[in-house]
Amino acid sequence: AFASASFAADPPVPATPVVTLSAAATASVANDRMHAWLRAEADNVDPVRAAADVNARMAKALARAKAVSGVEVATSGYSSYQVTEKNQPPRWRVAQTLTLQGGDFVAMAALASRLQSDDQLLLSGMNFTVSPDTRRKAEDTLTQQAIKAWQARAQNAARGFGYDAWRTGKVTIQTGDYAPPRPMFRAAAAPMAASAPPVSVEGGDTEVTVTVVGEAVLEGARTTAR
Repeated sequence: AFASASFAADPPVPATPVVTLSAAATASVANDRMHAWLRAEADNVDPVRAAADVNARMAKALARAKAVSGVEVATSGYSSYQVTEKNQPPRWRVAQTLTLQGGDFVAMAALASRLQSDDQLLLSGMNFTVSPDTRRKAEDTLTQQAIKAWQARAQNAARGFGYDAWRTGKVTIQTGDYAPPRPMFRAAAAPMAASAPPVSVEGGDTEVTVTVVGEAVLEGARTTAR
């Protein structure tokens, strides 16, 4: 009985060794999408007049923006609230945001300039991103590079642990999470003068990364590691 209990308590045969590895591939991709946010804003002791001012300027700005080919236009962030300051009569502040996006940076910059100088809109923020199609193509290429790098690491790990073969276990491929661009609002500035030069833009680059994380199951004859 004692022998049977001792035999049952012996440790099990070790499982096939598994090594978890990661490899990444990164590329710098030129931004091909421009985003701009402009707002119409008005203060008045009469809330109706403040709203009418904003509504009129936004309608004019919308018509101008929609006339530019290749520019996507939307409105958002309509707000109306009362402002009170010491020794000042209460007044109402009304604001609405105009969102622009497109791939023609020159046309976008010219439009933003006209909206500021002619329609008295304030530039709230501007940034540049990689379009979904361009990002997808870059990620497809980087995925192949990351897989090859991961396979090379798996081969080196198998050799280092003294195995002459390995096979792929569970593997995940991770791409950078894409978040829609959001404006970075800043303090209101005076509208541009009609003679002011247009907004200067430079799209820059975005780093796109694909990471492969997975298991390499070591197998085959074990040799002396070198």
